[in-house]
Amino acid sequence: MSEQRRALVASPTPPAQAAARELADTHDWVPVEDAELIVALGGDGFMLQTLHAMLERRKPVVPVFGMNLGTVGFLMNEWRRHDLNDRLARTKTFKVVPLAMTAQTVDGEIVTLPAINEVSLLRETRQTAKLEVTLNDRIVLPELACDGILVATPAGSTAYNFSAQGPILPLGSAMLALTPISPFRPRRWRGAILPDKARIGIRVLDPGKRPVSAVADQREVRDVARVDIVIDRARELTLLFDPEHALDDRITMEQFAA
Repeated sequence: MSEQRRALVASPTPPAQAAARELADTHDWVPVEDAELIVALGGDGFMLQTLHAMLERRKPVVPVFGMNLGTVGFLMNEWRRHDLNDRLARTKTFKVVPLAMTAQTVDGEIVTLPAINEVSLLRETRQTAKLEVTLNDRIVLPELACDGILVATPAGSTAYNFSAQGPILPLGSAMLALTPISPFRPRRWRGAILPDKARIGIRVLDPGKRPVSAVADQREVRDVARVDIVIDRARELTLLFDPEHALDDRITMEQFAA
């Protein structure tokens, strides 16, 4: 691992920038486009930005080792300046498979974006959203009245999905969470756990009166008419963790957090 070409990237926050200065002279860092491994300093949001930047370059993705200089740091390791070579040599590898969201706007524009945590559809105004949900081209909910709905991966199931009362999915479970946001009708529907090979379609009913936006992690498409969501196995991502910071164990233990 120590022989690999490494790139160092950091969030613009003062703690991350200070940490980057501390690490600057500890290794011969290379530009991101030449790297075989990336060390990312920041929080979970910056980790998502780093991963998305790799996906957008359309080049082979490389492993990322994050160190937390943000708030929660769920996807990050503990920040330590020393022993980085030894830590990288001992890391555990976790694979994360993103979603692919294809959104069609009311004007007919087609936008395709990846999502590592979740794809969410959200009402844009005070009007309740009304959505039709299909699973593998079969209508399973003819009309869902709600504030929105989201599809979460296991890696993202502890984030917005969990806040919306969705289930936590073990890493490697090959499942997706389909979770409504403040559902009104059908009142008793609280979501579904689906195999990750499922094709999920969401059509906005009356988008003129009840406009809806679609968000793939941090990127938003306004005024959508339809959104289709599938797993994109061709764009698998690799995260590196210290042995004592196992992502799968952290996801499991979130079910018992106070």
